[in-house]
Amino acid sequence: MDTTVWTLTSAALVLLMTPGLAFFYGGLVKAKSVVSMMMLSFGALGLVAVLWILYGSSMSAITSGNVWAFSGNPFANFGQAGVSGEDLIGVAYGSTFAIITTALISGAIADRAKFGSWMIFAGVWATLVYFPVAAWVWGGGWISNLGDLMGGLPAVIDYAGGTAVHINAGAAALALAIVLGKRVGFQKGITQPHNVPLVLMGAALLWFGWFGFNAGAASEPGEAGLIFLNTIAAPAAAILGWIIVEKFKDGKATSVGAVSGAVAGLVAITPACANLTPGWALLLGLIAGAVCAVAIDLKFKLGYDDSLDVVGLHLVAGIIGTLYLGFFATDTGLFVGGDFGQLVVQSISVLAIVIYSFVVAFVIGTVIQKTIGFRVTTQDEVAGIDSIVHGEEGYSLEAQPARV
Repeated sequence: MDTTVWTLTSAALVLLMTPGLAFFYGGLVKAKSVVSMMMLSFGALGLVAVLWILYGSSMSAITSGNVWAFSGNPFANFGQAGVSGEDLIGVAYGSTFAIITTALISGAIADRAKFGSWMIFAGVWATLVYFPVAAWVWGGGWISNLGDLMGGLPAVIDYAGGTAVHINAGAAALALAIVLGKRVGFQKGITQPHNVPLVLMGAALLWFGWFGFNAGAASEPGEAGLIFLNTIAAPAAAILGWIIVEKFKDGKATSVGAVSGAVAGLVAITPACANLTPGWALLLGLIAGAVCAVAIDLKFKLGYDDSLDVVGLHLVAGIIGTLYLGFFATDTGLFVGGDFGQLVVQSISVLAIVIYSFVVAFVIGTVIQKTIGFRVTTQDEVAGIDSIVHGEEGYSLEAQPARV
């Protein structure tokens, strides 16, 4: 298997996920906020990519041998100086993960966030949270060595980012939703997606890119085949799980519900894509879709405004997929030949990242809100922030003067 070509292809696929996310989020918000919403994703793409190339990649790899290190040395190979061409492939691939993780958070603060404040948050959060957590999980840090540190338990399984990406982003999204407070008129059923086809197109791009997201690190054809099939199986089953619950709960199965279920299934299979048989992947997807269809309503009961359900999809499904491995991971899961060890290390990794990401995001968001302000004025929010913040509108229905 030509891993060089496949990794390069996968990097392109994962990079496509961020524009896909922009479409997905953009269709879900109000028509007068679509430009602002999409700019949060593209702003994160520009900033985080630069930071990753400068020092983030170095921070995400602990080369000192100290598993308890906070991160790698940010000044090692600063700006990729001295890094070989072949190693730069991995740097490029890793950048796409850092970008999409940060962009995911923005869905929790739709319709009410200042663009400049978001950019500051994105840069600081990526530096203090994503880069170190990536080092803990994949770069030789304490989470990747947790099994040995606990006396020979199985290693934590997170093949493609259930903890480092989805739980990480979901916990930060919850923190920001609390810091910024509720949108004007926040209540169930008031805000509807302004452009359903845009949502569906965004979801399609996300699913397409997810094959590179999950399988990009596969080095053998058999492993790649398993991951590919699981990346079809789990979201497909999750669609069914979601729309069944939605039909019973709300009386109708919707297209937005179907693609939301697919995203829930994709999130859930992310940590488990290489460590489940397809049958267990189907069950995981069914569970994730059904549970997340209920979880998205928690914000109304608990009083936080996670605008586009980053918590209900990414945090909840990420936790489901990560803990599910404790029961059904091939050879080490409790019900497939293992014991409680896998569940123990999976649970510790989930708890640690939820707490760390939430606390740091809450502090960063609060400091920004108390200083330069993170939220637009109520007047601007009601009027629509596209024209006010960016001087653009997503849809212009006025006749334009002819140009000679």
